[in-house]
Amino acid sequence: MKDYLVKALSFNGTIRAYAARTTETVGEAQRRHHVWPTATAALGRTMTAGVMMGAMMKGEEKLTIKIEGGGPIGPIVVDANAKGEVRGYATSPQTHFDLNDKGKLDVRRAVGTEGMLTVVKDLGLRDFFTGQVPIVSGEVAEDFTQYFVVSEQVPSAVALGVLVNPDNTVKAAGGFIIQVMPGATDETISLLEERIANVEPISKLIDRGLTPEEILSEVLGSNNVEILEKVDVEFSCNCSKERFGTAILGLGEQEIREMIDEDGQAEAECHFCGEKYLFAKDELEGFIDELRAKSE
Repeated sequence: MKDYLVKALSFNGTIRAYAARTTETVGEAQRRHHVWPTATAALGRTMTAGVMMGAMMKGEEKLTIKIEGGGPIGPIVVDANAKGEVRGYATSPQTHFDLNDKGKLDVRRAVGTEGMLTVVKDLGLRDFFTGQVPIVSGEVAEDFTQYFVVSEQVPSAVALGVLVNPDNTVKAAGGFIIQVMPGATDETISLLEERIANVEPISKLIDRGLTPEEILSEVLGSNNVEILEKVDVEFSCNCSKERFGTAILGLGEQEIREMIDEDGQAEAECHFCGEKYLFAKDELEGFIDELRAKSE
């Protein structure tokens, strides 16, 4: 099954819902960065949240998520947009621990609980919107729940899950976000709280083969889900040799000359996708010529 997400309404439009299958997308990140299981769970949960938050945006709008909890995995960074495209990396992807006392991957230990979750939204305006909340759990889903309540004033329930195979590949990944809109009754909220508390873990629902639509039916009740849109989800990076070349130009003549003298070339690697770009000596000398021409 190809990765995708759905946007939906429920309870006469008073509940907004998103659900996503991200198994292949998280798997692509795991392969590109050679991520170990605990780090895969942390990164995959963050990417899944990111792609659903991207679905809340429009057109060319995009966002960046950064989780810095002080744990050994280091900062986790994820970019997502309204088109279902997402990319991400963990600073120390080879982070792994024994299972926690619940028999699950110890994401809290990897992420840490002393730090901040930051979301920066590029809405195409002059200034970016930045929301930031302290990390309350380190398990990621609870931290996004806190973000929505505190930073966006939208009561939300966030579920994120990643199952990892013994060979480190991703077996299942996905999530859902349920949000309470103005007009929701206390009865609706109580019913939702009960259903969410009793629903099977999201990674197991994905592993059982449930689609995003079926996941929302499990959470919200069958025949109580109005699907608004379906969006394909994929790992996608917009890096290019041209972009890195522009960055090297920005370093200035002296630093480019040092690259030539010390290595005879330069290699740049994208943090997000791991793609490497080689700049030969003549290309670097061309950058110097370009800088000199601009300064004349």
